[in-house]
Parts: sequence; C-alpha cells; structure tokens
Amino acid sequence: MRSLRTGLSLASLVTGVMLALTAPAAHAADTPLRDLAAAKGKVVGTAVTGSKLTGTYGDVAGAQFNSLTPGNAMKWGTVEPTQGSFNWSEADQIVAFAQAHDQQVRGHTLVWHSQNPSWLTNGSWTSAQLSSLLQNHISTEVGRYKGKIAAWDVVNEPFNEDGSYRSTLWYNGLGSGYVASALTWAHAADPDAKLYINDYNVEGVNAKSTALYNLVKSLKQQGVPIDGVGLQAHLILGQVPATLQQNIQRFADLGVDVAITELDVRMALPADSTKLAQQAADFKSVVAACAAVTRCVNVTVWGFTDSDSWVPSTFPGYGAATPYDENYAPKPAYHGIAEALGGSTTTPPPAGACTAAYSVTSQWNTGFTGQVTISCSGASLSSWKANWTFGAGQQITQAWNATCTRSGAAVSCANASYNGSVPDGGSVTFGFNASWSGSNPLPTVTLG
Repeated sequence: MRSLRTGLSLASLVTGVMLALTAPAAHAADTPLRDLAAAKGKVVGTAVTGSKLTGTYGDVAGAQFNSLTPGNAMKWGTVEPTQGSFNWSEADQIVAFAQAHDQQVRGHTLVWHSQNPSWLTNGSWTSAQLSSLLQNHISTEVGRYKGKIAAWDVVNEPFNEDGSYRSTLWYNGLGSGYVASALTWAHAADPDAKLYINDYNVEGVNAKSTALYNLVKSLKQQGVPIDGVGLQAHLILGQVPATLQQNIQRFADLGVDVAITELDVRMALPADSTKLAQQAADFKSVVAACAAVTRCVNVTVWGFTDSDSWVPSTFPGYGAATPYDENYAPKPAYHGIAEALGGSTTTPPPAGACTAAYSVTSQWNTGFTGQVTISCSGASLSSWKANWTFGAGQQITQAWNATCTRSGAAVSCANASYNGSVPDGGSVTFGFNASWSGSNPLPTVTLG
C-alpha cells in the first residue's frame, strides 16, 4: 500500500483521508499451519505437483505444511507406464523436497482402479499372474522409498456407495482378499510405514463408511497389518457431514489412526464473500473434528491453491475449492484451518472489502483528537485491530471505543467487547486524544 505524504495542512487533516486497509487476506497467519498443527500433535499436509515446487508455490508448500502427498507422481500409471520400465523422477523430486523442508511424505496410492497403465488394464491375466504383478509393484515402490514414507494409502476406493465391493481389476481378478494381500506385501516392504485404506464419501456414518469400518475390524481380527483409514473429504460447500467427528471416533476406537487425506470444499462459481465465508466454516469444522479426536493424526488438503486444483476440470462450473486463491493469497478458508488448530480467531475479509478512514477532528498547539472509521462492503468482520506507526512522535493519551496499546511509535487499537462486529455495509468508529509537537502527519493504517 502507498504511504501518504507527510506534513499535510490542518484543513486536509480535518477532512480526513480514506486509507485502504492492507489486504489481510493476502497474508498468512503469523504462525504457519504446520506449527499450529504440531502444537496439537497433528500433521497438516497438502497434495503437490512436483514440477511446481519452486518459486511461490514451493515457498508456501514448504513453509505451511509438514506433510506432502504426491498428487499423481506415485500412481502406477506414472511410475510404470511401460511394463518393467520405471519413471521415479517426480516422486523422487517430491521426496527430496520434503526431506529438505523437514516434512513427512504420504505415499499415494498403491492399489487403485484408476490411473493404471494401459498395459495392465488391457492385459489378460490369470489370478496368479495378477497377484504376482500386484505384489511386485507394491514391493518395488514401497521398497524404493523404505524409511522415507511415513504412511501409504495402500488400497484406494475399494467400495461402492452401498458398501459393496467396487468391481475392479483387482476385485474381479483376486476377490476381496486383495486388500489383505496388498497390506501384507506393503508391510513386508517397509515395516515402519503406516498403512491405510482410503476412500471418499466415508466422512460421515453411512453404508459405505460402515463397510469400511467392518473391513478394518475384520482385518484387525485377522492380524493383517492395517494402521489407519483415510477419509478423503472431497466436499461440497455447506455439506460437511454432521456425523464426521462421531465417525472419526468410531474408527479410532477400533485401534487405528484416522487421516483426512484429500480435503477440499468446492463451490458453484463464481465465488463471493458469502460462499467464501461458508467455505471457511466448512474447513474449520472438518479440521476441528479431527483435532478433537486423539487418533486423528493428519489433515491433508488436496492442493493448497486454486491454480493446482482438480475440481474445475472434473466438476464443470465448480471450483475455488482450496485454502489459497490462484495468486497464492490465503482465502478465508486458510484462516478457518488456522482457527481450528488454535491460531488467530479473526478471519480477514477479501482484499479491498474493508477500508479505514483516519482523520484529525481537532488540533491545538500540544495535542489533537483523532478518529478511525472501519467500513466494510462485500465482507464483514467479527473482530478488528487497526495498526499504524506515528511518524513524528505523536502519542495517544486517551482512547474510546477501542483498546489502544503503544510500543515505541507503533500503535495497535483493538475493538472493545461491544463493537467487534462490522457488518457488510456497516462501519465502526473509535477515537482518541494524542499529543504532538512540530508536525502531525497522517499514518498508514493496516488491519491485522
């Protein structure tokens, strides 16, 4: 934001100058999400595209998250596009980035019905051949990254919506036992990695999540190595299941960990302030449900920026599903996550939606009376804090309708208990008396 000229006349001071608040939505919380999560014994992650892990994308991915999931780099079709010919380049890149930034890696995914190479899906295999192919794939990939992957989504999306097994290459060729076999082979390749079954539409208590629950219970009883379940959480705006925390808890009660593995909240485009506020509430609700259950260990967003989201191409007319906009500016959703992890409780408005007018209403030889009016249009605030630095030694001696503190020349004024709310289309004003000597330039006001 531009700084205003100093040395203005009393007349211009009295009329006041409209100052744009620094757009708080363009700034992340003071404490990175990864640190907030760590303080609660949790991990917060994001799916990433390896080729983008440079510049701002890489900076945000490294600073805000303590876990990375390869979006596509570890899927069968990527790593073995031709039988016996492997391409580990992007997967290796993501693992190296994570190691350099003190991050975990969540391997995704070993056994899935989608994104498999054509040589595999178009082949005619006996059950024995198919079993051998699957075992070799799991052993090769898990073995390559032994000691470098914290958790694997071993089996992905095994169920239909009604709780029956999905008809896939694996189920049709090997029967339901392929799940136990895959977990057993993965454990043999890396005994220290946590092994998960991952699925979508299993966030609340329903037929599909109950089928997953019963499968995990059965695997545990059989002694099959299963450490956790992944709830993907590809959600629609305003549709967080009411039974989410209950569902997380029932899996935890089986003695397994739970992870929210692919969280995003899509909305019908275009986005607006109302939708973004609802999205923030949805992200906060999901993360809070995980934070409330000890064995819910990880929340991973499926891409942290709208420019790297799968939603627009998969759900035409929908988008804006992640915590950051396409220019890497944190959206209200980011602050919803931060709040659920114990961070700042103030969700900033969109850039330019709120402004502050600082004015000097009267002035005399040793002092002056000033006021600041915070106005919102296209957003609302539940609390506010106005900050500025006096440029000529001015000092506040008394304030009303706000609590003002000073550190050197820096001033911070926060709302009183009764006037923190600034509605869309409304405003709040606070005032103060202050001393001055020599000049009384207008400061630049920011909100934060």
